[in-house]
Amino acid sequence: MTNIKPETFKFLKQLTANNNREWFNENKAIYTESQENVIAFLDELIREMSGFDEELGKIEGKKSLFRIYRDTRFSKDKSPYKTNFGASLGMGKGSQKGGYYLHMEPGKSFLAGGIYMPESSVLKEVRKEISLYGEDFLKIINNKDFKKHFPELDQDDKLKKIPQGFEKEDPMGEYLKLKNFIVVYSLKDEEVLDKNAAKNLAKIFKVMKPFNDFLNTPFQ
Repeated sequence: MTNIKPETFKFLKQLTANNNREWFNENKAIYTESQENVIAFLDELIREMSGFDEELGKIEGKKSLFRIYRDTRFSKDKSPYKTNFGASLGMGKGSQKGGYYLHMEPGKSFLAGGIYMPESSVLKEVRKEISLYGEDFLKIINNKDFKKHFPELDQDDKLKKIPQGFEKEDPMGEYLKLKNFIVVYSLKDEEVLDKNAAKNLAKIFKVMKPFNDFLNTPFQ
């Protein structure tokens, strides 16, 4: 059984306080140990999750982990490193499918699922699905267990009006305005560091699987 070690979070806290190349290079060995710890944990989490989503059996912890180096070209913040470990489990990294994401950062950890920043053609198909099968969609997001973990969909960057191609009186109008179809669950540090974290987080990810399945229906 692999769990996230307190030392890994300690490294991230120290990196937050010393986000510069000199400190990072001096502590490269600690970074490498932390990275290996996260990869081993992700491999175990993926094994747990592949029990309910066999597609995940095709991915590896190492390949799902995002680089710690920030792209600062278009950012005012020139800090060279991310202060978290983030992993795409069938979500993001160019994927247009609904999937899972894990973000580990002291005091700011969370897990998420759905489709983030889809291309316009994908967005249009998902909106069509929601408009046509609104009852099915509402049944998923209003499910008692789902609602307990994910009270509402992410509302960031929402359109003010119902998009073109849909009726103004569409009963699913508020959901058609969304540009992302994302749910988020905040995690306490102790939940991430728990010795049974892989099993526990997999259970929460399992709750969002029907949501991802719905989003992926137009593309099957």
